[in-house]
Amino acid sequence: MADPITNNAAIAPLISLLKAATRIGLPMREGVAEPEQLSVTELRILLALGGEGDMAGHEMAEFMAIQPMNISRALARMAEAGLVKAIDNSGNRRRKPYRLTSDGQARFEGLEARMRAVADFAFGGLSAEERTLAGALLDRVDQQLMTWDSAA
Repeated sequence: MADPITNNAAIAPLISLLKAATRIGLPMREGVAEPEQLSVTELRILLALGGEGDMAGHEMAEFMAIQPMNISRALARMAEAGLVKAIDNSGNRRRKPYRLTSDGQARFEGLEARMRAVADFAFGGLSAEERTLAGALLDRVDQQLMTWDSAA
């Protein structure tokens, strides 16, 4: 019997994306997070704040599809370690944004070599042009995914 999911040309790219998204976790954990003595959630927060800028905990939870309690716990550990700090937001007491401290920014910038090693491993079979195309296509998919309306 034919598999109506994995043998469906319209669904196959989604299956491939799901597999890659799952499999990248191990190299990111072992190649970046653990050597930096960070949990995967802490690494994701460091990358989000370093790349996207200030964010509140609930925004990070939505952005990264992680439970808010896990974000809150990781932020507390990172604040205790001096990597993040809460920003005064007296104009909106319900939103508590965080930003990287100078130590957090230095840690973020120091990830480049480890991130490059994982990128070289993950995209090692691609030419420079194919890497550029892969990045552009993944950016387009990401932009589309950001338009998902959970309420619909």
